[in-house]
This record gives sequence, structure tokens and C-alpha cells, in this order.
Amino acid sequence: MLKGSIVAIVTPFKKGKVDEKAFGDLIEWHIAQGTNAIVPCGTTGEASTLDYKEHYRVIDIAVKTVNGRVPVVAGTGANSTDETIEITEHAKKSGADAALLVTPYYNKPTQEGLYRHYKMVAEKVDIPIILYNVPGRTAVNMLPSTVARLAEIKNIIAIKEATGDMKQVSEVIRLCGDRMIVISGDDFTTLPLLALGGKGVISVSANVMPKEVSQMCSFWMKGQHDKARALHYKLEPLNASMFIETNPIPVKTALAMMGKIQEEFRMPLCEMAPANKEKLKKVLTDLKLL
Repeated sequence: MLKGSIVAIVTPFKKGKVDEKAFGDLIEWHIAQGTNAIVPCGTTGEASTLDYKEHYRVIDIAVKTVNGRVPVVAGTGANSTDETIEITEHAKKSGADAALLVTPYYNKPTQEGLYRHYKMVAEKVDIPIILYNVPGRTAVNMLPSTVARLAEIKNIIAIKEATGDMKQVSEVIRLCGDRMIVISGDDFTTLPLLALGGKGVISVSANVMPKEVSQMCSFWMKGQHDKARALHYKLEPLNASMFIETNPIPVKTALAMMGKIQEEFRMPLCEMAPANKEKLKKVLTDLKLL
């Protein structure tokens, strides 16, 4: 179920509301371009600024629009275990194929606390669960030893690794083997992670160049390493530009320039600084996206 290019899709807004038409159109575009799975309500989807009703609605729209053509992995993580269970239960009820659970943020649980958090969610909700480790956002790093413990739980099937640390990724794969699918959470690490035995990427850049990210993963898995490497280098300027300001500000700005969505964010996120916007525009122009 989990391999290749999995887009961490943006949540378009229009006049303060979720732009449901633009969201549906983005999903259709991704499927046509070869994206292998859709992740609504992740970091890139501004989940932390959606209220419960909006969060559930975005998941529901994604499931209904996709209609079984590719997997839908709903972002359901929170820094409260009870809240995480509640959102994950809705994702299962909605028909999502799996749930992506970020490590609880701000409250900085111990490794034992992380283990108990995920174990409780997995026991309460019978849905495939993907761990999401992104210390730069959460202030807590889930160690490989903890991931290995969680790999023993039947419905914990994968981890999105966004530490950027290939040594840590290698240790996770060594300890877990076939019990845990490892997926890149940073576009710039996708190719190295595939080389280590990972299966794909939950991608920001795929929002902008879905076909190329999907092809890069596919070429690598088919053993066409030179073609995959060429796409890696083609995508590197885009990968870098997606983080010249806080994600998802650059990616939503890029999609607005491409005419896909409105350039609108939820506070406290705001529009890009003019100088950075010009840098982004140049990258998109060089890639012939404008």
C-alpha cells in the first residue's frame, strides 16, 4: 500500500474557508500525474489550524474524491493521546486506508511515553498506522529502539522519517527489517533513503511536480538508477525552495503562481517575504512551471 510518491497535499483556502473545489481538483491532478497515495491533514495541509469539523471534512473529501484509486493516509496526530484516538477513529469511519500520526508535540514525552501513546492508539483503532518522526517540528526524537518496539504491534506498519539523519534511518531499517516500511519525510533525503531500503516519500515537492517525484521513485525501484539520480538533481532546486520559509508557505505560494489554488494561509502563517517570493518564482521559471 505504501510506496513511491505519497503527496502531503496542501489544504487550499478561499476567503477563510476550505476551498473544496480546488482541493478536489488537486487530487484529480495528482492521480493523473501518477502520485501513488494522498495524505490530507498533514503538516503541509495546515492540520494544526483546522478545527475538528474542517479536519474531518478534508479527510472525507479526500476519501470520496479518490474513490479507491490510490490509498488515502489521513493525518490524525495530536499532542493528546485521547484527541489522537478521536481523530483516528473518524479517519477509519471515513474510509481512510491508513493514519499518519505525528509524535506528540510541545509536551515532549519520553521514549516510554511515545511507546505507550502509539500502542494505545493502535489498540483502540483498528487501522494501519504510520509513525511520523519530525523532531524539528515537535521537539522530540523517536529513537530507533522505540520504533523497533512499536514494530511488534500488528497495525503499526510504517514510519515517516523526517530527521534528515541517514544514520538514524539506517538503524531503523536494521532493527526493524521487513516489520516496518520506512518512508522519507524530507524530499532531499528521498534518494538516499531509497538506497538504504526505504520505500518512498511523503513529499512536499510532489505538490508542485507530482509526475517527476513519482517517476524518480519508480525508476529507482525498477533498477534504473541513473534515471532516478537525474531526476533527483533536477528536483533539488525545488526541494530547497520549498523550505526557504516555513512549510507550507512556499508550496502554497508556488501552487498559487501556477494557478492551482488561492494564495491564502491560516494565521499565524502569512505570505512570503517579497525577496523570497522572487527566489521561488525564479526556481519555478527555470523548471518551466510558469
